[in-house]
Amino acid sequence: MLTLTKRRAEIYALGQQISMSAHKARRVIDQIRGRSYEETLMILELMRYRACYPIFKLVSSAAANASFNMGWNKANLVISKAEVNEGTKMKRLKPRARGRSYRIKKPTCHITIVMKYNYCNEKDISLDKKQEDLPYVPTK
Repeated sequence: MLTLTKRRAEIYALGQQISMSAHKARRVIDQIRGRSYEETLMILELMRYRACYPIFKLVSSAAANASFNMGWNKANLVISKAEVNEGTKMKRLKPRARGRSYRIKKPTCHITIVMKYNYCNEKDISLDKKQEDLPYVPTK
């Protein structure tokens, strides 16, 4: 069993400068926040948005970090926090009529995925523990 310090540990995966709008990435992130790792992978594989692929890679990376660094089982992982922030805007020029140019601003975003271990799925937790001793597990 993991110690109390590892019980409160979180696993982070951070993707920066992803070339898409933060608004478009948020509509996918809102669907997976608070869900389990396996359920998240199924949702991301079936959704047909362009933002699903980088988010899928980040979730897989966070789960691999949890499995390798902490020794956690991937089936018991839960996405505790998922957020999308706006990044810098890449400035490009588009040629226009009469030798002029218009500026195009291409948005980028930063995606953060935080995973926690769901101890309620483990069989070694006894039923006589108080509710406040168990870790918080977000519901759907």
